[in-house]
Amino acid sequence: MQAVVQRIGWLVPVILVLGALGLGASYGVAARSNPRIATTPTSFVQVSSAIAPMSIAAFGPRTDLAKVQGADACGECHTREMDAWKRSTHFATWKTMHREPRAREIASALEIKGGIKRNDLCVNCHYTARVVDEKPKPVSGVSCESCHGAAADWINVHNDYGANKTKETETPEHRAMRLKACDASGMLRPANVYLVARNCYSCHSVPNEKLVNIGGHKAGSAFELVSWSQGEVRHNYQYSSDQKNRAASLERKRVLYVVGAMTDLEFSLRGIAAATEKGRYASAMVKRFQAAMTRLEEIFKLVDVRRLQEAVPPNGGRGLVKLNNQSPLADAAESLSQATKTFAANNDGSTLGPLDAIIPGPQKYHGTAQP
Repeated sequence: MQAVVQRIGWLVPVILVLGALGLGASYGVAARSNPRIATTPTSFVQVSSAIAPMSIAAFGPRTDLAKVQGADACGECHTREMDAWKRSTHFATWKTMHREPRAREIASALEIKGGIKRNDLCVNCHYTARVVDEKPKPVSGVSCESCHGAAADWINVHNDYGANKTKETETPEHRAMRLKACDASGMLRPANVYLVARNCYSCHSVPNEKLVNIGGHKAGSAFELVSWSQGEVRHNYQYSSDQKNRAASLERKRVLYVVGAMTDLEFSLRGIAAATEKGRYASAMVKRFQAAMTRLEEIFKLVDVRRLQEAVPPNGGRGLVKLNNQSPLADAAESLSQATKTFAANNDGSTLGPLDAIIPGPQKYHGTAQP
């Protein structure tokens, strides 16, 4: 515990040093070339990397559009989930986002032509696209496959319950085989808490320097995994005998809370690694780092999660959190990634009871869940 306090205690000097470097304030910046930014209509990114380590240059969402099936394919069976989705902000963005004055201002600043639905920089996070007539085309707002992965390889596997045909009569052996096949096929199952969290943060951390510094886009959401997953995006019908949209159990919320804090720290490091200049983006990533470290300090005081503590950058990130330090920052982020993934896969939350005092309650949930 003393080592953890020493790590966190370095935050103040780290922030002061970063402020001296210019990372603690906003600066006017000139446009720089960036191969990840498309400022004119182009084909959408088509890379599948649900589980592979993320590079510094490309840690945003990646989907193989040729494998996207569209929300209607999921809705054939998941009718209640579809109804809940259609009442969400994720669904509404399809009709509202491109009309918002702020979206048009950002597009203009980035010299995006043809509207944000025709540009992969915007589509990657705000819409769902698929291949239609051999061309990439947005088809809805943020939807099923935005969160759970392109479905072509797993849509017929995830509900194949074997010879008995029903979930209730499926054998344990077949279930284990089915879930393994789903994972191998790129499905981001809700049970894989870390992979789902990483997918959320790949958009909600806004991992794009030019989008923020030049476009004026907000530098990330105030995203916290429990608050956002238990609000309007919750669709926990599958295992509810009375078909109600139940909140996660206390045990699961504990795991979500820890995984969310660790993933937040990971993505703040990836963001700092991606920063190439002084400005709003770099400053925001440093502040995100600071907030995540503070939250983890609180967690580490309450519960013993030593392997996670060991993965946190030593000395509060002193000498690590700075511009043009890409490789060490990426290595630190990858260490966090592996530790968090292992924790999520091997912890059922039963030993994390002291966290109940700090986990956000319903009054903090992002939006209202459907019944």
